[in-house]
Amino acid sequence: MDVPETVVLEQEQEEEALISGSEAIAVACKLADVDVITAYPIRPYDTVMQYVAKLVANGELDCEYIVAESEHSQFEIVKHAAAVGARVFCGSSGVGWMYAFEALTVTPALRLPVVAMVGNRALDDPGAFGVEHNDALAVRDLGWMLVWVDTAQEALDTALIAWRVAEDRRVFLPCAIGCDGAFLTHSQSLVRIPPKSKVQKFLPRYDRGDLLLHPDNPITIAPQVNEDWLMEIRKQTDEAMRRAKGVIEEAYRDFENTFGRVYGNPFFEEYQTEDAEVVLVGMGTLSMPVKVAVRQMRQKGKKVGFVRIRWFRPMATQELQACLSRFKAVGVIDRDFSLGSPYMSGVLANDIRSVLYSASARPAVVGFICGLGGREVTVPDVRQMVEILEKAASGEPVEPTYWIGLRE
Repeated sequence: MDVPETVVLEQEQEEEALISGSEAIAVACKLADVDVITAYPIRPYDTVMQYVAKLVANGELDCEYIVAESEHSQFEIVKHAAAVGARVFCGSSGVGWMYAFEALTVTPALRLPVVAMVGNRALDDPGAFGVEHNDALAVRDLGWMLVWVDTAQEALDTALIAWRVAEDRRVFLPCAIGCDGAFLTHSQSLVRIPPKSKVQKFLPRYDRGDLLLHPDNPITIAPQVNEDWLMEIRKQTDEAMRRAKGVIEEAYRDFENTFGRVYGNPFFEEYQTEDAEVVLVGMGTLSMPVKVAVRQMRQKGKKVGFVRIRWFRPMATQELQACLSRFKAVGVIDRDFSLGSPYMSGVLANDIRSVLYSASARPAVVGFICGLGGREVTVPDVRQMVEILEKAASGEPVEPTYWIGLRE
């Protein structure tokens, strides 16, 4: 039967919905026709599985929806499902992510494109439901691609991009999407939902080719190779991560052409940096108070800007170096900690120091640890950080790391 032209046009239109960051990820699962989704409840990630369950119950999402008996089991299930050609999704938060660590460790080495969401949450003990980034950052050296988003819209869009990149034969690596607990996972905003026809155009079906685990294609997954081949396999994973950067750039270009939403530089966002002398750098939802403070300080004549990192792994080293070496001082806001690390800084601060090490013009770098356990990063906090940066820019001695917003 011919479909009336008016109906086709309606199907091609975007919809708008008031949803949270977690719900946006669930909607992305629906749009992407995910085959296998596993679930185990832990706050603040559990809002994703609840919305997925609602979509399945309402007949809006056709998938194998498996409630596992632990975080470890749910990641084992999607890992094996990916090996047999299923598009998969999973997720967790805080210590739940850590409980799955054995499965998380082997997934990139097996070259399985699991897409996961981490509802960033402080690691116990002491107990806290609020956001910290140490949970997701725990896999930073293992072959997981890591990307942080700051809005529900970006969460939906980035999930679609994550499947596109992870399932590319040149990559075949897992990807974790960092969504700040409560600030993003539970906060609702208006989100433009693309039509499924456009998503299908942007996101091809997952095809493992000759790497598909199937009785008709006898291959070995997870062999015991010991010293004979381990280094070579590690190097293959390294090459995949190197290629991922170019695949990410391709995916964002195609995303813009398909959906008309422009993110510009895929790896990081610059805000009011054109004539800035000092800039703050951070990830996730702290961008809102930082941008508000930057606008207020700009009105008072301060030349300050902000750089928000999206993709933490792979890191766009050369691009970040070219960007940050333009400024007199760089302040890195870590919603994480790296106890005993160089300069007693956070994870991101020490990575930014590494990025700038070979730069011909090397600005002062100051680390700020702020907003742990879900504590607000406030506008006064940002002003305090900028005051310290201005001292560093003028050559005054400052500490390498400051903890901001501590109670007296």
